Amino acid sequence: MVVYIWQRDEWPSFRWDGNRLLSPLARARHRQGFLLGKMSDIGFAAQREAELAALSEDVVKTSAIEGEVLDPASVRSSVARRLGLSEAGPMLVDRRVEGVVGIVMDASSNHVQPLTEERLHGWHAALFPTGRSGGEPIDVARWRTDRLGAMQVVSNPFSPRPTVHYEAPPARRVASEMAAFLRWFNAGREIDPLLRAGLAHLWFVTIHPMDDGNGRIARVVADLAMAQAEGTRQRFYSLSAAIERDRTHYYNALEAAQKGDLDITDWLVWFAECCESAIQAAEAMTERVVNTARFWKAHAAYPFSGRQRQVLGKLLEGCDGPITARKWTGLCGCSPDTAQRDMSALVGLGLLARNPGSGRSTSYRFNWPPIDGPSVVPEGKPPVTGQQPAKR
Repeated sequence: MVVYIWQRDEWPSFRWDGNRLLSPLARARHRQGFLLGKMSDIGFAAQREAELAALSEDVVKTSAIEGEVLDPASVRSSVARRLGLSEAGPMLVDRRVEGVVGIVMDASSNHVQPLTEERLHGWHAALFPTGRSGGEPIDVARWRTDRLGAMQVVSNPFSPRPTVHYEAPPARRVASEMAAFLRWFNAGREIDPLLRAGLAHLWFVTIHPMDDGNGRIARVVADLAMAQAEGTRQRFYSLSAAIERDRTHYYNALEAAQKGDLDITDWLVWFAECCESAIQAAEAMTERVVNTARFWKAHAAYPFSGRQRQVLGKLLEGCDGPITARKWTGLCGCSPDTAQRDMSALVGLGLLARNPGSGRSTSYRFNWPPIDGPSVVPEGKPPVTGQQPAKR
């Protein structure tokens, strides 16, 4: 009985309804072009910051989809170091982090290189440097062997009746299936680039060629296809972040396609909409990057304290809620009196504006871009800070 698409005689002759794809593709491609055009206008420093943010988010989220939690600070440090940015800090190696960062960045940095069996196996080895997954040994850097039974995607695996969502082709077919996939991927780009990325993701994860890590590698393959289409080494948006935000629909769309009749229109519509969502989120992130760069440039002469810089950085990142003395002390580890002096200094600069209320209810909002007038220091007067002048 035919249950999965790879069991059909016409596999892998995928098909789709071009008319249904016109609108979601047009929206995604429009946003993609708008974002890339905007990035070309914001300057090199802001581009690098946007790239750092996008790549860091991609690494964290592609692991989160699989239930693996990576430390965002370690990820950002690793990405910054590979980009040659000064904020990288000391090299504290986390092999899990380094592995995922390595393959995600390889897809964009080396997008002109063909996708080969050796490259995929290298990615797999980077994901599982100890040769284990969840404490159990796995086949690393080679196609799966199914030594423990058929490759299945299962939920509630420890219940008396686990749910089997998908079963991949048997191991004896993997080598030939992957050879066909790689020939297609490297041969040409006769279809829309975004469709090619969505099809590549589905095709790879349907073969499920590895013992583990298939979802992560499938998403990197899609990233590679997008980078090839854009012809740039830089990545400014994260497909994995958009997938993670819509994870339930992601798995449902995959399962429906893998149990379908090779008409993958619904999957490609979902993928196009996911790309649009990813790019839309990147637009908001780019605004924050540009706004942050504009802020520090406008206030380059102000001798902010380390505490003030720390809190201002959080505010520029979009820290939620009003600022209170209690929140300030929690962020900076200082006394309430010091927090109040720091905040008063920023009020004097026009960067914090007091909200209605007094006493324990006293709170402030971030006034940037300026709402209550420009945050400037009167000419001829020194900037106001929370620091006392040094005694001579």
